[in-house]
Amino acid sequence: MEITPVAYIRSDLKEKFGIPRQSGLVPSLRADVVFTPPYRVPEAVRGLEDFSHVWLIWEFSQARRESWSPTVRPPRLGGNRRLGVFATRSPFRPNALGLSAVRLDAVKPDTPRGPILHVSGADLLDGTPIYDIKPYIPYADAIPEASGGFTDRVDRLLLAVDCPPDLLERVPPEKREALLAVLAQDPRPSYQEDPDRVYGMAFAEWQVRFTAGGGRLRVVDISK
Repeated sequence: MEITPVAYIRSDLKEKFGIPRQSGLVPSLRADVVFTPPYRVPEAVRGLEDFSHVWLIWEFSQARRESWSPTVRPPRLGGNRRLGVFATRSPFRPNALGLSAVRLDAVKPDTPRGPILHVSGADLLDGTPIYDIKPYIPYADAIPEASGGFTDRVDRLLLAVDCPPDLLERVPPEKREALLAVLAQDPRPSYQEDPDRVYGMAFAEWQVRFTAGGGRLRVVDISK
């Protein structure tokens, strides 16, 4: 079986570092799903506007490997405990496929680039190939009593973000909320706790530099 991308995503997440670890964690993150020929036709999205969310099936395009391992080290467990690859959402899988539920903000069937889906909450790197799109169906897809395995036992505390106003003003107003929310998710690997280390993260067309420790993240520079 051969599969080809039906679309690509355009987002402000320009590199792997800093991407939220799951979809929906940063609802203010906006992105566009842009279709490829021959799927660039309005008929292909007819009726999709009636749904509030969609599933995106996509490729971890920067995690391609010739071989695979039956176990991986989930970053949320500190990177020092191995679990079975099928018990995690690690990008290093036999088939590097990801699955994300995102909010469907708007369906634009007729644009110069063909149909475009405006979505929010996506955890996808800019340029990620998308192999399929399916509507999210609440009665079938939502399971309130489900258990989350090891993820139920991992603290998901947000960092308090300190960003000087003069630095934040370098980012357009419509992107500030998303940037601060991404930083609050703590982009660092969970096993790194050096409060003096300066990290760099790409967001849209800016490079954001920060330190973190003691439950706080401090932005030290934002530049083009």
